[in-house]
Amino acid sequence: MKVLGILPFARQLLINAVTIGDLVIDGTAGNGHDTLFLAELVGESGHVYSFDIQETAINKTKERLIDHQAYSQVSLFQKGHEEAINVIPEHEHGNIAAAIFNLGYLPGGDKSIVTKPETTVKALTDILSLLKKGGIIVLVIYHGHEEGRKEKDQLLEYVSNIDQLKAHVLTYQFLNQKNNPPFIIAVEKR
Repeated sequence: MKVLGILPFARQLLINAVTIGDLVIDGTAGNGHDTLFLAELVGESGHVYSFDIQETAINKTKERLIDHQAYSQVSLFQKGHEEAINVIPEHEHGNIAAAIFNLGYLPGGDKSIVTKPETTVKALTDILSLLKKGGIIVLVIYHGHEEGRKEKDQLLEYVSNIDQLKAHVLTYQFLNQKNNPPFIIAVEKR
């Protein structure tokens, strides 16, 4: 397939925005795949701030980072992504190159623990203020469950109303797939 799938497209957006030495955020550490990917992009001179409310996710992410010798450039927080603005040092505000969120629930985890629209919108608002010019937020939205549908609707409403002079907003999705396929919303700060 010549058209990138959802996750490869999300990663390509990050590759385009992030260089060695940058500061980045993983808003949903999950099993650690994105945190590791970001850690490799920023290298030892950069830094990843990674968030998840579940201890299991933080432990799996830490394990993955250690296994790949990438733990030194990551700070893991067992907190919701809506806490990012309070946790990231103030001198780094305005210097974040990118953030990624894989919304929904932890793959292989408790499906009753899901991301919530209110906290995700707050995180998106706050992290947009933390981005440097040209920085990007990539949201991968899984909406095949009740809370996911609510989150999708609120996020689409919110991003549709972001002033175009402040950010570009993109959606990327496959329209003819069954079973509520995930899609991307990307917000690039102007």
